[in-house]
Amino acid sequence: MTNFTRGQKGKLADLGLNGPFAVTLDIVSGSMEVDVSCFGVDAAGKLSDDRYMVFYNQKSAPDNAVTVELNGPRSTFQVDLSRLPASIDKLVFTAATEQGSMRALGNSSMALGQAATFAFTGNDFQDEKAVIIGELYRRDGSWRFGAVGQGFAGGLAALLKHFGGSEAAQSSPAPAPVPAPAAPPAANKISLSKIRLEKRGDKISLDKRDSGGYGRIRVNLNWNQNASQGQAPASKLDTGFLGKLFNKPAARSGGIDLDIGCLFEMSNGSKSAVQALGNSWGAYDRPPYIHLEGDDRTGSVSSGENIFINGTHFDQIKRVLVYAFIYEGVPNWAATDGVVTIEIPGQPTVEVRLDTDSPHAMCAIAMLENHGGNLQVTKLVEYFGGQGKITAHQAMDERYNFGLNWKAGRKD
Repeated sequence: MTNFTRGQKGKLADLGLNGPFAVTLDIVSGSMEVDVSCFGVDAAGKLSDDRYMVFYNQKSAPDNAVTVELNGPRSTFQVDLSRLPASIDKLVFTAATEQGSMRALGNSSMALGQAATFAFTGNDFQDEKAVIIGELYRRDGSWRFGAVGQGFAGGLAALLKHFGGSEAAQSSPAPAPVPAPAAPPAANKISLSKIRLEKRGDKISLDKRDSGGYGRIRVNLNWNQNASQGQAPASKLDTGFLGKLFNKPAARSGGIDLDIGCLFEMSNGSKSAVQALGNSWGAYDRPPYIHLEGDDRTGSVSSGENIFINGTHFDQIKRVLVYAFIYEGVPNWAATDGVVTIEIPGQPTVEVRLDTDSPHAMCAIAMLENHGGNLQVTKLVEYFGGQGKITAHQAMDERYNFGLNWKAGRKD
């Protein structure tokens, strides 16, 4: 592993990076929210094609030349430079906040696969709200890496303007740009907006952009590392899903297992559940058009767990109640910074945070409902526990009137 310092540059070939590789940003920001991005710019340093900005609202560039997985403080970009067009001369990796300044950062880093790393901290900056961390660029026919570590006065919107991108207005759709001769096809303006439902009962309605429905809807449940009182902070190596939940490595978690699941009601009145308990995985291409991707029983999947909803058939879905359930182990919600992220193509990212505490094992997180063909998301964050013969699942079911028959069970 080669350790780069600010201003240092090197050829990727000399680092052994001759094919696709990961660029990992570990941003230690405490309670301050930081957004990372990758700008694919031309020889003039401009974002001449908005499709090559990869961030929370656009997680892949054309041909998957650059993709990103956002997992709390760790963001992983998968980069395949051979898939970039000749017009893209540089990939610039940045971090930005609207809440504070970059001087609040802890020990952070940018890593290129297992070949190189660049470490930086808040001591490297003043009151800047953004930082250009590093860049991959073409020079004399080869790709190189430069460790930048340069503070930037504005936030993400200012970075976008600096690179020549166009931000979409939030109040109304942006007018179609007029293509210039010899320029690449104009893309839609970039939406930097994120929607966070702050209080229980807050809701947002998202209109369909076209007659094809909502596309592939991803509901991700994840916990960011957040040490509870009386516990030592987890190390960077404690990145397993359950390690982050209970602030210790998953290998020593004593069999603790947490699940994402959902109750659903179809437009024809049929109701059921999609969850790992009972191996009820659902299906994406047939009813109920809801699929649980998998069950992380080891805590090794740092991206958490995902439910995918086939939004092209959203007209057949009436409502979906998303929940989290601690299958084994003592509930310790206070030790988490839990968040559900709802990603819909062409729409702002919707966030619902688990920002209250309870000793109960079940948390109803969000309700997704079909209101006249539009998708409405409501923050719930309501906890349930079993009592006597009434399980936590049944208590939640009765609260939201699904009417399913429940019995105690175990996973195989």
